[in-house]
Amino acid sequence: MLGPVILAASRSDKMRRFISAAPGTKQVVDRFIAGETVDQVVPIVEDAADKGLEVTLDVVGEDITTPAQAEAARDAYLELIERLKALDLGPRAEMSVKLSMFGQALEGGHELALANVRPVVEAAAAIGTTVTLDAEDHTTLDSMFAIHEELRKDFPQTGCVIQSYLFRTEDDARRLAAEGSRVRIVKGAYKEPASVAYQDKAEIDKAYVRITRILMEGEGYPMIGSHDPRLIAIAQELGRQAGRKLDEYEFQMLYGIRSDEHVRLAAEGHRMRVYTAYGTDWYGYFMRRLAEKPANLLFFGRSILTKG
Repeated sequence: MLGPVILAASRSDKMRRFISAAPGTKQVVDRFIAGETVDQVVPIVEDAADKGLEVTLDVVGEDITTPAQAEAARDAYLELIERLKALDLGPRAEMSVKLSMFGQALEGGHELALANVRPVVEAAAAIGTTVTLDAEDHTTLDSMFAIHEELRKDFPQTGCVIQSYLFRTEDDARRLAAEGSRVRIVKGAYKEPASVAYQDKAEIDKAYVRITRILMEGEGYPMIGSHDPRLIAIAQELGRQAGRKLDEYEFQMLYGIRSDEHVRLAAEGHRMRVYTAYGTDWYGYFMRRLAEKPANLLFFGRSILTKG
C-alpha cells in the first residue's frame, strides 16, 4: 500500500526538500492549496458564496516548535477573521484549526493550545461563524476532545472531527452526538498502528457508515466529510431514515476535488462546505492528500514527468 509510505515521507525533511524543488510540484500543490495569503483566498470564498457554497478555512502548518510560532498561527487566524468581517463573509466561512499549530505538542501544550485557540473561537463567534477542531493522530485526541468540551461551555457551536479508521470513534460519536453539537466524520489521514486503527479500506468504510448512522440518529449536526459517491449516497439515505431535513446536516469536500459535485449537491438543496487550505507551510497537508487517493499521486507523478 502506498498510503503508509507517503505518510512516512510527510515527516521526512529530505523528502520535503526534494518534493518542494520538483518542477511539477507547484501545479499539483495549486490544485489543493487555495493560495499562500489571505488576499489570495478571499476571492475564492466570495466565488464559493456566489455558487451557493460555504467554506471552512484552514491555515496550513503543523511543525510548531516554539511558543512564538504557536502565537503566530493564532494571529494568522485572527487576521483571516478580520478580513472576513470587513467583507461580511463570516456567515459563509467557518475556520478549521489543528491544535498542533497552537502549541499542543510543546511543553504545557494542552494549556498553551487552549489559550491560543480561545481568542480565535471568540473572534469567529463575534462575526457570526465558528471553528472546528481538526483531528490529528490518535495520541492527540484526548487533549483535543477536552479542549473542545471546554470551549463549548462558552461557544457551544464549536465543532470537532472524528475519524472512522480509529477503533475508539464509535464510542466518541455516541458521546458527541448530543443536542447542539457539530461533528465532522472523515476516514482519517494519519499513519496509525493496527493496535488502534483499522488497516483495511473496507473495514474503514464500514465503520464510516456505522458512525454516520450514529450521528444522523443523534441530536447534533453531522458534517459528512467524503468524496466517495457511495458513502455520500449512503449518508443521504441515513439522513432520510433519521427524518432529517436537507439543512440539518452538511457535506464537506476538499478544495480542488470533485468541484462539480460541490455545485450539484448545493443545487439539490444540501448544505455543501468546501474545505479550503491556504498558507506557505503546505507540505504535510499536501502529502496527506496524496496518501488518501492513488489518483492524486498519479496526477503528481505525471506533472513531474511532463515539466522540466
